[in-house]
Amino acid sequence: MEISEVTRNTKLMIDGAPFVVEEVNFVKPGKGRAIYRLKLRNLFDGMAREITYHSGDRVEEVSVTSHEMQYLYGEGGHYVFMDNETFEQHTIDKKQIGSRAVFLKEGVTVAVLIMHGRIIDVNLPKFVELAVKESAYTTKTDTVTAQQKMVTLETGATVGVPAFVKEGDVIKVDTRTGTYVERTGTRK
Repeated sequence: MEISEVTRNTKLMIDGAPFVVEEVNFVKPGKGRAIYRLKLRNLFDGMAREITYHSGDRVEEVSVTSHEMQYLYGEGGHYVFMDNETFEQHTIDKKQIGSRAVFLKEGVTVAVLIMHGRIIDVNLPKFVELAVKESAYTTKTDTVTAQQKMVTLETGATVGVPAFVKEGDVIKVDTRTGTYVERTGTRK
């Protein structure tokens, strides 16, 4: 495929290893060919890498299959998932999920990418609903302004929320950015 066709979340094969594109920066200098700077993450070990290409360069796209699996639990340095069709359990190294793991809640269904029979990536749902476990106390005057406070969620993630959110509330969080979307209710 042509480098100009590469977008965020495209899977590429580089030096015999699969990578996912996390960011594409396009630069058109005054002279010469355009430059594409890619920020990549190795799908096997989670290591980050930056590569520069020129317009017209070609890259190899990786063919992967997607399966829906349910997150069961974390164990040592691994996460355990169950295939929704075959009920087989699979383990994934914590490094492969990285910082996105703070949004994994037991029982959530995720899309798992498989290449040559090996799990290479986990795509979380775009939004998850999580309960607020700890919240800083706000005074009456704090609600006059639209300031945010940090709360800790049931999975251990910390998110900035409006002052009216309190312990026990259930909020919707965008897993791509790690930001608060809305309050959806309260946990009983």
